[in-house]
Amino acid sequence: MNIAILSRNKSLYSTKRLVEAAEARGHTVRVLDHLKCFMDITSDKPSLHYKDEEFDPNHFDAVIPRIGASVTFYGTAVVRQFEMMNVYCVNESVAISRSRDKLRSLQLLSRRGVGIPATAFAHSPDDIHGLIREVGGAPCVIKLLEGTQGIGVVLAETRKAAESVIQAFMGLKTNILVQEFIKEAGGADIRCFVVGGKVIAAMQRQAPEGEFRSNIHRGGSAKLVRITPAERRTAVNAAKVMGLNVCGVDLLRSERGPLVMEVNSSPGLQGIEKATNKDVAGLIIDFIEKNAHPSNIKTRGKG
Repeated sequence: MNIAILSRNKSLYSTKRLVEAAEARGHTVRVLDHLKCFMDITSDKPSLHYKDEEFDPNHFDAVIPRIGASVTFYGTAVVRQFEMMNVYCVNESVAISRSRDKLRSLQLLSRRGVGIPATAFAHSPDDIHGLIREVGGAPCVIKLLEGTQGIGVVLAETRKAAESVIQAFMGLKTNILVQEFIKEAGGADIRCFVVGGKVIAAMQRQAPEGEFRSNIHRGGSAKLVRITPAERRTAVNAAKVMGLNVCGVDLLRSERGPLVMEVNSSPGLQGIEKATNKDVAGLIIDFIEKNAHPSNIKTRGKG
């Protein structure tokens, strides 16, 4: 097969591993910087250009999007163009956009009965007391909607601190969520790696001492973990609600069961492969080999 990987940096661990896994199985791989692509949007023959090359609908058999959060709008436009060209995309544009919108994703998960932390959202500073009350009071977690990798996430230990942080964020005209603090999680979360509706690997991430964010980019550590049937079902259901074939589902262990913090459409491979010793990149390519066919394109660029 001829596979394209949409990635800004071909030297990133995740990109390199996907290239290695695909080439080891005899496939041809091109890494394309999606910001250097431009699209010919026509009714009769949509095409995509990369630098001085033009790709027609028959050039690639499959696309693996590795779209950074900061370029979601343009990145998903490129993915949508491939869908219009009837090229199979591992994660489709609508699913990526859906998961990147923190508020929308939580609303969708809630509507489908998937456990999430108590979450409140408001526009007006007049609603601050209500926001804090609805998540069970302080301590509580305040998150920027546009934040990634733990950036823009604040733990407010007291009601006064929570009010001050919320007022500051609202004063900057930023969109925020206020969530309950799951104390019993102990600064740990579980990253379940879902491929094709199955959890193929799972790791527990632990925040360093004095920190509550367990992101590896924030200094957290990772180790292999055995997940429960309920955690497995929650991760699979969350991926299904988002419409993602490949994703990382971050769970918190709470007294009322697993709660979904976030569903990541471009999860990193380094932490999960090192913690579990699994060939996650290879399993993604195996999934593509079984499913890369135009008949499996759901939205076809319509979303």
